[in-house]
Amino acid sequence: MGAGPAGLMAADEMSRAGLRVILTEAKPSPARKFLMAGKSGLNLTKKESLETFLAAYDPCHPTMVDALREFGPLDVVAWADALGQEVFAGSTGRVFPKAMKASPLLRAWLAKLNSQGVELRRNWRLTDIDDGFVFDTPDGERCLTPKVTVLALGGASWARLGSDGAWVDMLKPIGKIEPFHASNVALHIAWSDHMAPHFGVAVKNIGLAAGAYTSRGEMVISSSGLEGGGVYTVSRGLRDGAPLVVDLMPDWDHARVAQALNKRKPKESTANFLRKTLRLPPEKIALMMEFARPLPADLVPALKRLETPNAKPAPMDEAISTAGGVSFDALTHDLAFKARPTLFAAGEMLDWDAPTGGYLITGCLATGLVAGRGAVNAFARASQDG
Repeated sequence: MGAGPAGLMAADEMSRAGLRVILTEAKPSPARKFLMAGKSGLNLTKKESLETFLAAYDPCHPTMVDALREFGPLDVVAWADALGQEVFAGSTGRVFPKAMKASPLLRAWLAKLNSQGVELRRNWRLTDIDDGFVFDTPDGERCLTPKVTVLALGGASWARLGSDGAWVDMLKPIGKIEPFHASNVALHIAWSDHMAPHFGVAVKNIGLAAGAYTSRGEMVISSSGLEGGGVYTVSRGLRDGAPLVVDLMPDWDHARVAQALNKRKPKESTANFLRKTLRLPPEKIALMMEFARPLPADLVPALKRLETPNAKPAPMDEAISTAGGVSFDALTHDLAFKARPTLFAAGEMLDWDAPTGGYLITGCLATGLVAGRGAVNAFARASQDG
């Protein structure tokens, strides 16, 4: 249930093993969030050592670690290649299909599933779980009683694309559910008028920190606040209440900045000095003026640790992903519910968290594969038991 990356991968594993698979999707078309992610270039995974890759998941339950070891970055590349979608790694190690879109890969994947006998039922929305699984469908209420089931119903962000967390109340009697929290989320800021010329501009080569989380990269100034990979990477600290702190000159230490500031001429304006001597671009100067006014005599803290007061995380439905969901403590190592061994869970509905950069899609694919294989084994046991 759920035709995103995790559900598609589970259906792939189950049908490849010879099971008759019905894939239900609440929306009119599959993988809507996957397609949305691919609009700006589908970041499938990241080319780096597995240990470095695993460190991006925080917290990372041992079951999740083992799933990623079983299906990690190299496996994602091989999987895409097998679907005829050649990939490449960018300068930061992020891996993309050469087509730079999700649609060709999705079409190839759906064709493969169709050839393996997977039956996709669209506009089938799960409404109840009891002795069977009850759906609201175009043909009225329907109930299925499969031998094994994989749930890949998504988290609680982007409800319009299908991830609305509506399944939580249905699963609470079966296993522990951790509360949802926004992850990889933008910051909302009420800008002053002087920031308008910088809307849409990327602020590059900066350091960002929020609590214990740090990143090095860039962010984008939008009309509503700050967004982009640099902000998303530290969003786990932001949701814990830590402020966003920006280092506008990460390649310079405090002493070097202070030495440069000492060269400022008495009558030279701050903006001209920052532009000419420190070579700050207009967007960095604008951010400093926005957040550090009235400017202190010592500008080093404003340049190296620029705090962003009144910045608030966007609502959860605007988040790229969510933390929280089905607790791994409620599941076996192959992602079956301990209270219901023929029912499995995968993807963003599980309680794991990771930044953007290929980690989210890889995590969904890996857990979908593990749950699918677990379902195959559970089906075999059920068949032996009669």
